[in-house]
Amino acid sequence: MEVEGPEVQSPAVTGPQYLRSGKVREIFEIDDDTLLIVASDRVSAYDVVLPDPIPDKGRVLTGLSLHWFGLLDIPNHLLGTDVTEVPAVPGWEKRDLAGRSMVVRRAEVIPMECVVRGYLYGSSWREYVAGGGPTTDGLPAGLRQGDRLPEPVFTPATKAESGHDENITEQEARRRYGADIYNEVRRRSLDIYVQGARFAESKGILLADTKFEFGVWDGEVILIDEVLTPDSSRYWPAEAWRPGGPIPSYDKQFIRDALDESGWDHNPPAPSLPAETIERTGQLYRTCFEILTNKPFVDYLKEV
Repeated sequence: MEVEGPEVQSPAVTGPQYLRSGKVREIFEIDDDTLLIVASDRVSAYDVVLPDPIPDKGRVLTGLSLHWFGLLDIPNHLLGTDVTEVPAVPGWEKRDLAGRSMVVRRAEVIPMECVVRGYLYGSSWREYVAGGGPTTDGLPAGLRQGDRLPEPVFTPATKAESGHDENITEQEARRRYGADIYNEVRRRSLDIYVQGARFAESKGILLADTKFEFGVWDGEVILIDEVLTPDSSRYWPAEAWRPGGPIPSYDKQFIRDALDESGWDHNPPAPSLPAETIERTGQLYRTCFEILTNKPFVDYLKEV
């Protein structure tokens, strides 16, 4: 889903040109081969952008993505984070870009959400108890909410330009994207999940599920966008994992729960978030950052 970007005035000097806005990120073209991606503090839930930002959320997502890009053995789009020499960026003050910006390779996006699930939870759990579907095909009977799956499963989804993403079967994904692309992103997604889950568990966190985006650059499939953030992943404190019911987390579930309690039907426009929900979500995101990076978030802010 795309949202309206800032009103852009023609810059006085040659610099990044505004391309589009995603749910969270602003994307600018530096040149034919290079993009600038700026993570805003916007937050989405159920594929709808909410009216209230979470302060410093974009910096958490960027800092944590940089952490994972450095750890994971996977080709990706990251070129750097230094924007000091980048001319004026439409709609942004230079000081506000620090810590939330990445200079990346311009890849041809593969329009597939590459979801990996290690535990039965969220929409997959709802599908399971309703009788099954694309994300639960082949799972054994008798699983509980939050159970660890026998092995991680790859469940592709369409990447919708508007509205909700839609889970699809392996057969449909192969038809839409081709067997070669499907096999490659499936292999890479499972590999990244396993690497990330092992590292997170060593820090006392369970990576319940996550989603990735890939693109093609110079003939190679590479990881793009963010990776293993609280926006794209479900993280649980290992000590709080109790299958059979809701499990506390370090991600957007706190927001989803608040929205569900409000009676919202998941269609735009979304309601405003209570102040305590905004504050608590920011705390959860920062805590997740600090546990996984072993670095106080304030230190990251000093570095940028």
